[in-house]
Amino acid sequence: MTAPIVEAFVPQMINYESVGGVNFRKGCYPGQEVVARSQFRGTLKRRAYIVRASEEIAAGQEVFAANSPEQPVGTVAQAAAAPDGGWAALVSIQIAALDGGGLHARSVEGPALTVDPLPYPLLEDV
Repeated sequence: MTAPIVEAFVPQMINYESVGGVNFRKGCYPGQEVVARSQFRGTLKRRAYIVRASEEIAAGQEVFAANSPEQPVGTVAQAAAAPDGGWAALVSIQIAALDGGGLHARSVEGPALTVDPLPYPLLEDV
């Protein structure tokens, strides 16, 4: 993670359990104290997704949804120019915001974000 976002996420928000990076069912795991401090209570509200944009986006930028323009629904965790043009990014987004569609970086008038399928299945019972 980069400086703008290093303290912004807990492991559940960025799919660590789905890629085998951590097992939350065991008694101790890396980052356990971070999860405890954030008072994670087992209700997952954010997940990481891959998005594409036609304009440059950067780590730390907020993500907004058309149906909730007044406050952000996510954060860009990492972004880079895509080999086939445009930009690709890993974003942590409120799960409920995916249903509303119309995701944008920086503001509701910012670059439109298209959600791509993940290369792995998300675990449902985190």
